Amino acid sequence: MTLMSKNSEARERVLAAAEKLFSERGYISVSLRDIAEEIGIKHTSLYHHAPDGKEALYVEVSERLFERHQKAMNEAMLQHPEDLRAQLRAIADWLLSQPPVDSIQVVNIEMPLLERANAERLSDAAEAALLTPLRSALIAAHKRSEIGQHDFLMVAGGLIGMIESLHAVPTFGVEKAREQMAYELIDIFLEGLLVNR
Repeated sequence: MTLMSKNSEARERVLAAAEKLFSERGYISVSLRDIAEEIGIKHTSLYHHAPDGKEALYVEVSERLFERHQKAMNEAMLQHPEDLRAQLRAIADWLLSQPPVDSIQVVNIEMPLLERANAERLSDAAEAALLTPLRSALIAAHKRSEIGQHDFLMVAGGLIGMIESLHAVPTFGVEKAREQMAYELIDIFLEGLLVNR
């Protein structure tokens, strides 16, 4: 059984509240009661909207989040089809405009709590949303002779992790905006630190 009808306003409220709370607190710390309180309904009423429980709701919310990331990252790359640096900056802008995806917590703490099939679904969704589009951009840049041959899946993961880590930079006492830091890191990533090669 799934949540209520796909176009339901009530369903959207449940999904939005669940996404907000899971993003802020993580899977373990959020209960269905918390989600019900967030949208102002009785705890028992939430079971009408999420009959398969918290895990099914978490999976649906996560897949929805990854679909949004995949669409935005693909659009960002299409804006700059022949310029890897511009693509990476557009991806950084998108990722930094969204709540962070704490992949370390998801992989090490949350996924082991899920049924294996659900953990695999989310792992596949995360790879399709975050790594595959970036890997495709890197492969295209290699074909244009912009960059050398590398393990592009590993490079994509490193770039995503590097950009996502900027969410942890405190807003006080920092002279540069996160976006500016991301751009500088992308430049270093593309050009390297070594003066003579």
